[in-house]
Amino acid sequence: MVRKICLVVARMLPALVLPALAATADTPPEKSSTWTDPATAGAEIKPLAARAMLLDVTRSGAHYVAVGGRGDVLLSDDARTWRQAEVPTRATLTAVTAVDAQVWAVGHDGMILHSADGGEHWAIQRKDPWKAANAGGDPTEGAPLLDVLFVDARRGFAIGAYSLALQTADGGQTWQPMTVAAAPKDDADDELADDKHGAMAKETFTAEQLKVGQEATPHLNAIARTGSGALLIVAERGSAFRSRDNGATWKRLQLPYDGSMFGVLGFDGDHVLAFGLRGHAYESDDLGEHWTQVQTGTELSLMGGSATSGGGAVIVGANGIVLVRGKRGEPLRAFVDPPAGIIAAGLLIDNGPDLLLAGENGVSRFEAK
Repeated sequence: MVRKICLVVARMLPALVLPALAATADTPPEKSSTWTDPATAGAEIKPLAARAMLLDVTRSGAHYVAVGGRGDVLLSDDARTWRQAEVPTRATLTAVTAVDAQVWAVGHDGMILHSADGGEHWAIQRKDPWKAANAGGDPTEGAPLLDVLFVDARRGFAIGAYSLALQTADGGQTWQPMTVAAAPKDDADDELADDKHGAMAKETFTAEQLKVGQEATPHLNAIARTGSGALLIVAERGSAFRSRDNGATWKRLQLPYDGSMFGVLGFDGDHVLAFGLRGHAYESDDLGEHWTQVQTGTELSLMGGSATSGGGAVIVGANGIVLVRGKRGEPLRAFVDPPAGIIAAGLLIDNGPDLLLAGENGVSRFEAK
């Protein structure tokens, strides 16, 4: 099989839209005595970091934690004033999640960071930078992780490019590979390849399954957990994967739209809401067995968001688009915040109406009313 030659370089943001995001996914420059690997170099403390590119935001206890380009991690107690934390990497961080004071962030170079104190101090749990010696080899080496989810303080999942998927049962002290979508070795060999961790892929593919709409190893863009405890991953070209056994096995699904889904929200029961390319959004009450299209009123790509009580949602995306509904069944109301540019993540502050937005122009508050 002909492999892709470009990695997804940031969570849900295509490199053609934000070319600067591709820096850490590229082959490093010729090394010199002064060259520092961004995967292991400490992030730079920058006075204007809160106005730089940020790709995700979450709440950890009393703190808000935002992550983004060049290893930036910002903390706030009031969602207004931000300070930058010292972090042991300059790899772009694409996603962040928290369980009380335990916080995890993932990003380029297969990076996984952990903080046990709400984001004040960080340690690297995993890194896997690309090596020149691997040219033409395992595409998951150096691949960015695009989303992270912890269901409690010990059990978590991280997903990314080329169907890279990892799981932990010990709070991230160790991460194990997880087969979500298996891949054939290449066109010339019908045998399935061992992955780099020695786990044999068990799924085979027909010619029909390998057409454009059924790519063998799509980039995994986002993961959510529903009230029933089930997991759903959305991916490239309308593909999705669900698990009802805590990630032990996965079933491949196909949405009614063949474009990529960049985000997914989980609600009570098996209720999920997926959204992505060109403003498409779909809702399901049975974990993707059946889908209903949600009218968004926009063709702007939708990049991220968060679930609120009662089936409500905040969804954000290109050109400052912000979509909000208070509860299930209400139409999405559209707002625009042009200074925010491309918005990668949106979070309701307390009970609203203020939102916390993170994107290409940093982090900001927005009143949706």
